[in-house]
Amino acid sequence: MFRYFALNKPYGVLSQFTDEAGHPGIASLGLGLPNDVWPVGRLDRDSEGLLMLTNDMRYRSALTDPASKCPKNYWVQVEGDPDEQDLANMEKPMKLRIKGKEHLTVGARVSLMSDLSIPERTPPIRFRKHIPTRWIQLEITEGKNRQIRRMTAHVGFPTLRLIRAGIGDLMLEDLGIDPGMVCELDRSVANRALR
Repeated sequence: MFRYFALNKPYGVLSQFTDEAGHPGIASLGLGLPNDVWPVGRLDRDSEGLLMLTNDMRYRSALTDPASKCPKNYWVQVEGDPDEQDLANMEKPMKLRIKGKEHLTVGARVSLMSDLSIPERTPPIRFRKHIPTRWIQLEITEGKNRQIRRMTAHVGFPTLRLIRAGIGDLMLEDLGIDPGMVCELDRSVANRALR
């Protein structure tokens, strides 16, 4: 029987079950997940948010295959105060050096956000009294290594906090799970991630 889970991955936890190099894995959260489910894709250790887990290999492939162009939605707290031109620059394809190779990103969708009502991160982000921060919403259809952090830095707005808010039409805020919590989804809800 195929099973689908949505995890709100907290900061500092690896997107794998086992601990590595002194960093905790998903098993450290004590969620009681079945032994035959695995994470779908990855979120960096210092990123937070929606991470799917399943034992359905076809579903995993559909979400992670670059040809599927499955949109992933992120809430990004950046250092600085980007204006409309800065956002337009983030939307354009850009050349980034990723794992030693030049990569031309696919265009993104970017917009400013109002203040979010989300729990503070532990540990908190670095805060500099004289430099403002802003939240932006950023949607991409690819997922290169640390791509969003590289994109925001490329246009002069380093990422301070990064939360995957949704995959396809499956949004974290609709699931009502706090960081470190998981919920099981029926197939119809899990399929919303495939939009």
